[in-house]
Amino acid sequence: MNHSWHVALHVTANGFSTLALPDGGRSFQIDFDFVRHRLMVSSSDGGLREIPLAAISVAGFFEQLMAALDELGIAVEIAGTPNELADATPFHEDHQRRAYDPQYAHRFWRVVLAADEVLHRFRARFCGKSSPVHFFWGNMDLALTRFSGRPAPMYSGSRPHLPDWVLRDAYSHECFECGFWPGEAENPQPLFYALAYPELPAFRNGRVRPAGARYSDELKEFVLPYEEVRRASSPESLVLEFLQSGYELAAEAGHWDRAALDYHRPDRR
Repeated sequence: MNHSWHVALHVTANGFSTLALPDGGRSFQIDFDFVRHRLMVSSSDGGLREIPLAAISVAGFFEQLMAALDELGIAVEIAGTPNELADATPFHEDHQRRAYDPQYAHRFWRVVLAADEVLHRFRARFCGKSSPVHFFWGNMDLALTRFSGRPAPMYSGSRPHLPDWVLRDAYSHECFECGFWPGEAENPQPLFYALAYPELPAFRNGRVRPAGARYSDELKEFVLPYEEVRRASSPESLVLEFLQSGYELAAEAGHWDRAALDYHRPDRR
C-alpha cells in the first residue's frame, strides 16, 4: 500500500496486531498479547500457534516465529535484518539474551492504547486523505498522517538500514504527521510529536499549544513531553489541543484548502 501502510501494526484491546494477511485462499494474522504475554499466529482455517513472551535472544524468538508459521503451512519471505536501527545484525545471528519485563510491556501498551484513542478522535476531524492510526515497529511510534492532496518535493532524508525509496514514498505528498513516540537511547524522553513535510519556515518558527509544547531543532518537529500530559487534569484534551494547533500551523503555512479538508459536523436535527 502507499506510504507503507501495509507493514504497520494496529493497536488492539490486548496488544498489537498485523490484522488479516492474505495467504492464497486463506488469511492469517500475528498478534502480540500484552495482557497474557504471548504472541499468537492464527489462520482463517482454524490454525493456531502461541509463543510465550519472555527473556530470549532475537535469534531464538525469530526461530520460534518462523517455526510456528511453517507448522501452519504459511510460507513467508521477509527482510532478515532490522530497519531504522544502527545495529543491523541479522535476526538469526543475534544471540544476545534480551530482557522482557511483563509489567513494563503491559504499561507501555496501555500508554499506546490511550494515545490510540486520542489519535482516532483527532483523525475523525479530517475528511481529506488520512492514514490509519498505526504503529510503526521500526521507529516504534504510533502515527497518524494527514495529506493536503498536493505532491511534495522529493524527500532527501535517510534512516539507518531503511531503503531511501521507502521514505520517498512515505513523504511523496504534502503532509502533517503526528503521534506518540516512546523515545530511544539518545532521546529517552517519551513525547507526542507534530511535524510537517515539507517543513516551511512559517511552521518551524510558529507556535503551538499548550504552553509545555516546544520545537525541537534536533528532531525537526514540535514535541509535547509525555510527563506534561501525564500530570494534566485532562490528558486527552491537552493532547488534542497540541495536535489541533500543530495541524492548524502546518495548514496555514502550507496554504491547505481547509474548507474542503476539515470535517464540519453536520446538523443532526
